[in-house]
Amino acid sequence: MSDEHRETGTGWPQPVEPVRPAGEPDPRPDAPDADELSPLVPGEPSREEQPAESGDDGGATVNLAEVASVEPSAAGPAGRRVSSAAVMIAALLALLGFTLVVQLKTTSTDPTLAATRQEDLVRIFSDLDSREKRLQQDIEGLEDSQRQLRSGEQGRQAALEEATKRADELGILAGTLPARGPGLAVRFEPGGKPIRADRVLDAVQELRGAGAEAMQISGGDRASARIIASTYFLDGAGDVLVVDGRPLTGPYTITVIGDPETMRTALNIPGGVAASVRGDGGNVSVEDREVAEVSALHAPLKLEHARPVS
Repeated sequence: MSDEHRETGTGWPQPVEPVRPAGEPDPRPDAPDADELSPLVPGEPSREEQPAESGDDGGATVNLAEVASVEPSAAGPAGRRVSSAAVMIAALLALLGFTLVVQLKTTSTDPTLAATRQEDLVRIFSDLDSREKRLQQDIEGLEDSQRQLRSGEQGRQAALEEATKRADELGILAGTLPARGPGLAVRFEPGGKPIRADRVLDAVQELRGAGAEAMQISGGDRASARIIASTYFLDGAGDVLVVDGRPLTGPYTITVIGDPETMRTALNIPGGVAASVRGDGGNVSVEDREVAEVSALHAPLKLEHARPVS
């Protein structure tokens, strides 16, 4: 190669601009203005360094080297993609900035936290976390206690109901509470002989054996006595029956609560109470009652020797 050619990076010679006469314009469309390419006179400042013409406002020096040239905008799909990505990045940055501003405004309302060091903030957060765990444990303990109390309350309620039921049953058996239910009304009418105490006691025993739960005996004078386990019967003077020290005159009626059919069968067995009374000239009549009422009460016994076993 000649000295007037220089090698490029690929080994090909650099093209040389053709020499044109002075003053002839460059036919290329992107050629610079001829004034810009005018040779510089030694000692004269370049066009970029020449002062601008001063106007009425005093003028100002314009350095053309500092004026940024405007690059042509990207065209085509690549340019649109770049623009969309730029818009999305700008939106995300704006959202992030808004979030930071809101956070800063929120935290800046407390002057104490704003002046707290990072180590102190970490300790405060740790204390809050520990307090939250303790409060959660307290809540769980209270809920467990509530469940236990509810369970205990239900147990106590069930025990109270069972105790009340048991007390009512014992009160009926002891004769301290009135009772009502299906049963019989057994009437003893004397004949030629008075109704003896042993006949009435046999009838009471047979009724108990047949499942009688509550009984009372009434006389012709409408006096009544409750029949319990400790009740005794005695023959009084004349046609009088003594029940627990209370005299009753005939005819006598025993009102009993229990299964009517079973008790009727027990009274009418051969050789039983009904047959014995009829043999003495008397009569025994049995009447079913859908609701038999035992209203006579027995005074509670005062225990002198018996004590409950603890």
